[in-house]
Amino acid sequence: MKLGMVDLDTSHPENWIPIERDLGHEVVGVWDGGSVHPHGYAEKFAVAHKIPKVFSTLEEMVPAVDGAIIHGCDWDTHVAKARPFVAAGKAVLLDKPLAGKPRDLTEIRDWLLRGARITGGSSLRFCRETRNWLARPIAQRGMPHTVICGCGVDDFNYGIHAYAMLSGIMGPGIARVRHLGKNVQRRIEVQWADGRCGLLIVGRQEGWTPFHATILTEKGVTQFQPDAQTLYRGLLEVALPFLSGETQAPPLAAAALAEPELAALAALKSWSESDRTVALSELSPADPGYDGAAFAAAYRRNKYHSGSG
Repeated sequence: MKLGMVDLDTSHPENWIPIERDLGHEVVGVWDGGSVHPHGYAEKFAVAHKIPKVFSTLEEMVPAVDGAIIHGCDWDTHVAKARPFVAAGKAVLLDKPLAGKPRDLTEIRDWLLRGARITGGSSLRFCRETRNWLARPIAQRGMPHTVICGCGVDDFNYGIHAYAMLSGIMGPGIARVRHLGKNVQRRIEVQWADGRCGLLIVGRQEGWTPFHATILTEKGVTQFQPDAQTLYRGLLEVALPFLSGETQAPPLAAAALAEPELAALAALKSWSESDRTVALSELSPADPGYDGAAFAAAYRRNKYHSGSG
């Protein structure tokens, strides 16, 4: 595929490009909306990474690429930036979080249902450790009935990794979510329709918390900490063959793709409403969700130590 990079906010674009090239794809251009980096950053990025074109608009990029990877840390802009590519029949990979509002997640699901080649989310959903565990015979490993996953940094932009890792292990079917309170970090119960459950431990704390998973089955207990050096390749190895048309089946079904983000929004609703249990079906287009613009502004301040960049 000829790929275009949309928004260069985080470390993901520079770390993904070598993997994309190694997997046989060509990065033909970039466009940056300026949410984080100052004017001129895209040109420097393109030179540093030997990318031939800096597009002045998304509309200019659309006919020049087969697919776009949308990396912006303002997740509230993901759907709007994906829309011209989807309308033109181009493939789209949305970096995590897919979006932070129910209405945007619904639109992404509807695109996939209508046949769009779109996928994405956290790389933790496809981490090598989970894939290796799932590849073992069920008779040997058993079926997961209770899983604990966690990480640090924040509730959503980074916390979504824990939701995604839990979803990767347990599979689709999340029905209800309940915030269990906060003591150092937030603890969140995630219930599946068939009675299985997960416990998430996310949010800021002093010191670094690695990604971690504990899986309980009728056969025993498995624990692992995913290797951060292999995470991006795990996502791209399953996403790019679908986006390029090499395979026809999406990595995740339309109903399952956004379950981690929906679970995170249900958790937010739960702790804002006295920690009651919230069904995913209760989420409404009117729910405010997580504020992507506020996150991007804070990310920029933290990176450049000023509001102006």
